This record gives sequence, structure tokens and C-alpha cells, in this order.
Amino acid sequence: MASEQQDTMEGPTIGRRRHLVDDILAEADIRINGDRPWDLRLHREQALDEFIARHSLGLGETYMRGDWEVPALDQFFYRILSADLPGKIKPWRNAWRILRSYLINLQSRRRAFEVGEHHYDLGNEFYQAMLDSRLTYSCGYWKNADTLEEAQTAKLDLICRKLGLQPGMRLLDIGCGWGSLVSYAAQNYGVECVGVTVSREQSAYIAEHYADLPITVHLQDYRCLDQPFDRIASVGMFEHVGRKNHRTFMHVAKRCLEKSGLLLLHTIGKNQRRSTTDPWIDQYIFPNGDLPSAGQIGDAANDLLTCEDLHNFGSDYDKTLMAWHENFEKNWAHFADRYGQRFYRMWRYYLLSCAGSFRARHIQLWQWMFSDRLPGGVERVS
Repeated sequence: MASEQQDTMEGPTIGRRRHLVDDILAEADIRINGDRPWDLRLHREQALDEFIARHSLGLGETYMRGDWEVPALDQFFYRILSADLPGKIKPWRNAWRILRSYLINLQSRRRAFEVGEHHYDLGNEFYQAMLDSRLTYSCGYWKNADTLEEAQTAKLDLICRKLGLQPGMRLLDIGCGWGSLVSYAAQNYGVECVGVTVSREQSAYIAEHYADLPITVHLQDYRCLDQPFDRIASVGMFEHVGRKNHRTFMHVAKRCLEKSGLLLLHTIGKNQRRSTTDPWIDQYIFPNGDLPSAGQIGDAANDLLTCEDLHNFGSDYDKTLMAWHENFEKNWAHFADRYGQRFYRMWRYYLLSCAGSFRARHIQLWQWMFSDRLPGGVERVS
């Protein structure tokens, strides 16, 4: 009898939840249990509770559990973000996260190595299966490219040309990853390179693969840097710096930059200054990450460095992520036993949700060029 009463009570409740989520998703032309590639196939009705109560975290965690499926997740998120659904659903729920980002230094020196251990140290073999031959884990440049390999090589060469690298120069790469830029610059432009990283796996990889090149890599926080360089690059690292440290980063760059030097800052960026990291991404992919806005980068450089050029090719990140996802799916069988199904669904959600975000222009990819008031300025390179 009690069970029958519970079923009777739950029926209308689930119906109301379903109607509410139906109405929300309809704004993005998404249907529950529809037959289009971007429609949501619901396997567990109770997941609707978590959609409503926990928003991004609820959506991501229920997907990781297998409570719902979408054949084309990238299209699903493209539609959600194009319709600005996150901004229409009780944005006050993010108030504490925004306040916390201003009150607490989530990217302090003590926390600096957390993202390396959590994300970048997953295993070099895993990233070799997903990325290009140089393990370039940042947006490719697809202007004249047809493949991921071509796009990443074009991006590395674009950076070198923008920096005007010449033989004998010293290049600092802040957040050097697996050494894609420093190895390319050393091999093709004859420069001496120094890199810093917070990932032990990345540091070991560079030491093993590029021992014959003039490359030195330090496993350390960027705030410890205090050497002069002709050129500085930072590619895909500024997203981990945090708003409370943007100014510190620019001070470090200015301290290390020769008077006639140039800084190239390659970073993902957000459209709104007063926003915070997606909670699912923060918890499961990039702990303590914080995308900068254009205004925040400008504030950080104010009276320290001069912006010589700003280049946005964020739409290229959509293509890059889709290429990574293709490689990930193609090679997953080699890693399935090691990482498991939950990791597979988490990583698929990460890659395709980010592709949808860039496709919707919800986030951007910028290359900033800075100098210390270089006479004559800098010629634009594309």
C-alpha cells in the first residue's frame, strides 16, 4: 500500500519536472527522447532533478553515470549556449563561486601543481594517442590547414613569425607543455629555449625526446622566473593563472623581457568579466582554472606592457577539439581497461562540450602581442 502511494505521488512530480526541463530545452530546439542528433535520450527520469537543482554539475555528473545520452554532444551544447540557457536559469546560484574567485587566490603557489597532477599527468601515452606528433595541447591554426598535424604546425610557425625569432635569441615558454613550441623554435629558428611547467610527465617527456636540442625545462611555478629573454611566449597556460594573479604574471613577463623584446600570450578567453569557471569543468577537468576576459588582460598589462596586436581565431578551436575527439574515439580501446567507462564519458563530455562552446562563440581564443613600448611598433603577421 505504501509503495502504491509513493508511486502515485512520484508520478505527478516527475511529470512536472519533465515539463519544466522540456520548456527550458525547447528554447534551444532540443527535445527529450527526440530522434535528431542533438536531442537528449533520457535513461533515468530522476536525472531531471539534478538538471534543475545542480545545473552544470548535475548535467555533467548524470552524463558520466549514463543517465542520458546525446548522439552529437557538440551540437547539443552549441544549441544550449547559442540560446544562452545557462544565463537564463537562476544565475544567482553562481554568486558564491564568483565571490570566492575574488576573495580566495585559487591559483596560489601552494596550489600551482594541482592542475598538473590532476590533468596533465594522466599519462603521456594517452595524450600521444589524442594529439598531433608534437603533443601540442592548444588550439591549432586552420587557415590553410586540412589536418590536425598541419594546423598545429601552422600555429607553432605563426607564433615564431609573430615573435620575429632569429638565430641566437633566447625564448622563454611559460607553461611549455610537452615542448611543442620550444622544440619547433629550436629546430626551425635556431633559438635557445627555456620552458617552465608544473607537470612532471611533461618535464620528463621533453628531457627524453629533445635532449639534443638547446632546451632547458624547469619544473617550477612561473612566479619564480627571473632571467632575461629576447622573447617570451605563453600558450594555453594563462587560463590557469587566475584573476588575482593576472597582474603578477605581467610583472614577471616585464621583469624577464629584454627592452626590445616581445611577449606572445595565447589564451582562451571569456566574453564576460564577472563570471566564473563552469563548475563541472572546475571539478573534473581543470581544477582552479579561470578564463580571463579581454578587460582583465588589459587591466593586468596596464602601464606595464603595450598591446601591439590582438588576434582572435576561436572558431579554430572547434575544429581542433573535434579532431582530438576523433583521435580519442579511434584509440579508446587501448585505454579502456586502464581508465574505465566513467573516464570515457567524462572525457567525451569535456571535448565535445568545449567544441560546442567555441562554435557558439561562448568562449574565444586570443593571441595577444605585447611589448615594452617598442619604438616603431610591431608589424601584424597572419
